[in-house]
Order: sequence, then C-alpha cells, then structure tokens
Amino acid sequence: MALLHRADVHPSKIELLAAWLPDRPWFQGEPGADLERVAAYRFDDPAGEVGIETMLVRAGSGPVHQVPLTYRAAPLDAAQAWLVGTCEHSVLGRRWVYDACADPVYAAALTQAVLAGTGQAEEYFEVDGRREYRAPSMAIATDGGQPVDVPPVDAVDRVEDGDPTRIAAGPVDLTVVRRLGEHVILPGHRLTGSWEGQAAALPLAYATLR
Repeated sequence: MALLHRADVHPSKIELLAAWLPDRPWFQGEPGADLERVAAYRFDDPAGEVGIETMLVRAGSGPVHQVPLTYRAAPLDAAQAWLVGTCEHSVLGRRWVYDACADPVYAAALTQAVLAGTGQAEEYFEVDGRREYRAPSMAIATDGGQPVDVPPVDAVDRVEDGDPTRIAAGPVDLTVVRRLGEHVILPGHRLTGSWEGQAAALPLAYATLR
C-alpha cells in the first residue's frame, strides 16, 4: 500500500524530469514541447522508507518513456550520478529524487513484481483521518512463467544506462524498457502495462535469475 499526501511539491516531478531527461542517451522528444505525464504505477517499500514510483511521460509527439523514480529523505550513498534532483515536499520536507534503476530498493521491488507477481501498490490519500482510495492510472501484469521464489536483493552491482537499461542486482538481472513499444521481445519473466489510449499491453521490464 502506498499512502500519499495531498501536498505542495517544489519543483514538481514533471519540472524535475523536464530538466533531467533531455540529457539521457535514450530520450527522444519533440523539440520545444512540454513534458506531459501519461500514467504511473507504484511499488511498496516493505520498510516504508522509500517512495517508489514509475512515471510514463512524453514530450509532444515523441514516444512514451518509462522513468522509474525513488524518493528518499536523505541522499543515497554513492549515487550522485543517478540523482534527478531535490524537491521540497510540504509534508515530508526535502526529498532526494533518484533514477530508480540505481536504487537497491527499486531493484528488490521490481524483482518481486516480475518474478513473484506482486503487482503494483494500492494508492490511498489520508483525508480527515480516513483513507481514500485512488484508482490506478494504468494496469500492470506479469507473464513468462509461474511465479518463482525470489532470493533477497539488497544491492545494485552495475547499471547500463541505455534503452533498455540493464541492471545487475545480486542474484537477478533486470531489464527496464525506456521507450515503450520500440524494442524486441526478450526472454524470461516480464512485466507488461497498459493505460488509457494504449489498450494492448506493452513490455515494461524483464527479470531473470542468475
């Protein structure tokens, strides 16, 4: 479960991404077009410390990009190269926003989603002491075989920042598709997603055990 806050965030997530994305080697967007949010999904951090959100964004007529992010209350050790930026959250204070592909908490959550089929986190707002459910903006599912027992993932050993982005994380190899719908089908268990305007599910990520 993801408990969200009705809060002001400065700069906004879209503003952070609009400044960061153009320098990524895998980004393609219409020159001069504003970045827009298409959809998003979240995973749970079992420790409840790190926010894990994957945003789908597009610039004008460009492709839909998948951008996993983690939100932390303090800097992540040895991850300056993967910092998207910082923002001020009116409830939680300063947040450090990272490209989640280098964050071990995201690697563990993605592994569980792809190999164990845990799915996305249900989202709730707390309103006047009550929890108010927020419907998901997209659907995700897993295929490629029966769910498997997942070994612990507690570190990211290597990230190849391309499209797709490849993550070596202890006992598992993860692959995250950046430009959705523009790559070949890879072997192994995979996570797929669909959203309004995209009825056919597209591959989002893959996982294989070593």
